[in-house]
Amino acid sequence: MNKKTSKIVALLLCFILFVVTFSGCIENEQKSEKSKETILPTVKLDQPSILPDWKDGEYHDYYETTDMLSDFKVKYPDLVNLFSIGKSVLGKDIWCIRITNEKNNKAKLSCLIDGCIHGSEWEAGEACLYLAEYLLINFDTNETITYILNSSEIYIIPLVNPDGRQIDYRFNDNDIDLNRNFDVDFGSLRGCSIPLGKLFGRIKIPYIETPRLNKWFPKIFPPILMNCGRHPFSEPESQAIKDLMKELKNNDFSFYFNCHTSGLLFYTPWLAFKPPFEMPKQEQYIYNYAKEWIIENTDYETGDTVYKSGGIIYKMSGAVMDWCFKEFRIPTFTFEILSWDYEPASYAGKHDHLVHWMNTTLPFFMYLLVNIDNLRQWKTPDIQPSLPEDVPPEPLQ
Repeated sequence: MNKKTSKIVALLLCFILFVVTFSGCIENEQKSEKSKETILPTVKLDQPSILPDWKDGEYHDYYETTDMLSDFKVKYPDLVNLFSIGKSVLGKDIWCIRITNEKNNKAKLSCLIDGCIHGSEWEAGEACLYLAEYLLINFDTNETITYILNSSEIYIIPLVNPDGRQIDYRFNDNDIDLNRNFDVDFGSLRGCSIPLGKLFGRIKIPYIETPRLNKWFPKIFPPILMNCGRHPFSEPESQAIKDLMKELKNNDFSFYFNCHTSGLLFYTPWLAFKPPFEMPKQEQYIYNYAKEWIIENTDYETGDTVYKSGGIIYKMSGAVMDWCFKEFRIPTFTFEILSWDYEPASYAGKHDHLVHWMNTTLPFFMYLLVNIDNLRQWKTPDIQPSLPEDVPPEPLQ
């Protein structure tokens, strides 16, 4: 090998050595970066949930509710689907918001929560909005809520009766009590209902007071009869609820929750004067278990009567809760928010202490949501929900 060849070989060996060394440096640097990535702290979904930043007195009528739901859709496009399930008598949309993690495509259970089927019961609609915001602002930071939205679809209808809510009126625009318009023991006098509809297609009569008949025939006539409509589902609002529930039947419909005011009461079936069937022992056990949980963990009490006069207990026919239970055989509940001391309709109070009443509802909402799978199978709902500090709040003085 001559000198010229030796120089070429030496240069080639140096070049190979340089490439190997530099490549090793790059590989080591990449390994170092990967190592750094693995040791970086990750955010754990165990942060305490936070409450919506609501102020007392800031109630939401139909148009403000529509705006709020629309804002949720804009802010949380991967969690919110907003749609109308139908129109009211006056043509207002009955808005429904579905809350779930849309990026999670696994099979999910579904539930329905609604409010303001009686338009003057504002807090019932507000509780639905409050729950929606509470779930949305805590997703991806709170483990419990993240799990709920990954495994279930929560359908929320704040205003079943938008016409009544807009004018602060119990009935819909046909003067029908929508919570008497469902097909279970329909139109029963003993169930405080009377199937008048609109007389001659024009005359509206929302209710009939029967104090004299109640005094003379207390076992037959309650003190007041609500106009339940000419026939079941005669009203567009109740028909819309019926149609949505039938859709949810094919989507693992697991429980239904109907919000009202007032009385700080919690109801389960039956409210009907003549229940269509005897409740099985296991289903009665689940309802009793939920009632005991409510009594132990909230200020709410259970109640199974609507009117009591002359020692006679009157039931309530045509209620959506009873109909849903009868039709789909899933757990169904009714919640009466507010105490009578704060109920505007009783002339003892006014719409105030909004934040307080909203925080009284969260425990039971969360209790049902964490137990959605147990409820679907009529198993004991024994999972305890994780709640924010000071929820439920201390009772108002």
